[in-house]
Parts: sequence; structure tokens; C-alpha cells
Amino acid sequence: MLKVNLNDVKEEPWQSPGGKYAVFFKGISEALGREPTSLDLSKRHPFDLEWSRVPPGKCNFPYHAHSAQWELYLVVSGKGSVRHKDGKTDIASGDAFIFGPDEPHQIINSGDQDLIYYVLADNPIGESGYYPDSGKWKVNKSSAADRVVIKGEETHYFADEE
Repeated sequence: MLKVNLNDVKEEPWQSPGGKYAVFFKGISEALGREPTSLDLSKRHPFDLEWSRVPPGKCNFPYHAHSAQWELYLVVSGKGSVRHKDGKTDIASGDAFIFGPDEPHQIINSGDQDLIYYVLADNPIGESGYYPDSGKWKVNKSSAADRVVIKGEETHYFADEE
């Protein structure tokens, strides 16, 4: 059995160049040995668990949809909203929600405290993503770490987002 304590998992920052998007991660599955760039399913694990913290006034990522991935969320603390195809829905501690493939979404911290949640994803090989606001596609070439973002031609991840 592999075991980790969340207090021992390093928090990793992620932020867009202009600061509109910011989220901090604790890669729980990676701390348990998941190799996200591997094409070997026994090393990738069939799912990925991550702890995330979004600061007040920030969004986690640009509004996006996954081609094949499912994501299950559980809010631990704070409050915010989720942007989805039908509008926005308020979220708070104790709320759980799920997005399937081709369902665009974005987490927004509209509160005055950090918004903390867990996300459980199946991370299928060959996953791609679509960004409705900017008309971009994110594609993985040969592994999860080998990504290209295109908009008619290859472009930067944050192009037309900030």
C-alpha cells in the first residue's frame, strides 16, 4: 500500500502571465507514484486526485472543455462559482459537481478567502481540449507533457485569454 499525508505534498503554483488565472496544486496521485507522462497505464494510474487552491478574485484556468476526460470536484472550503454551458452556478464548502467530455467549465473564486477543492480526473491518453472563448485547441502529441496549443496555427496557451 502506498500512503501520503496531504501536509507532506508540496504545493505547486500555476499562474498566467497577466495574473488573471492562478491556482495552486498538490498532486496527490503523483505523490503516490503516478507518472503523468507515461503511456503505460499501470504507471499513469486510472485516475488522478489533486488538491487545488484558487486565491480570491482569480479563475483556475481559461474556460475550457476536455475531449475525453471526466472531472469530479468536491469543494472543501471557500465559495465561488462555476462557469458552464448554461451560465454560472454558485459553489461553497461541501458542494460536489462533475463535468464530462465536451462540457466547458471554469472555476472562479468570487469570495474573499481561498477556494479549496479536490478534483478527481480519469486523464485518458490522447486527451485534447477546446477553449470556446478564444477558439483554440490543445492537443497532446505523444504524451501528456508534450502539448501543443493551436488556433489555425500553433499559438501560446494564454493567447486571447487575458
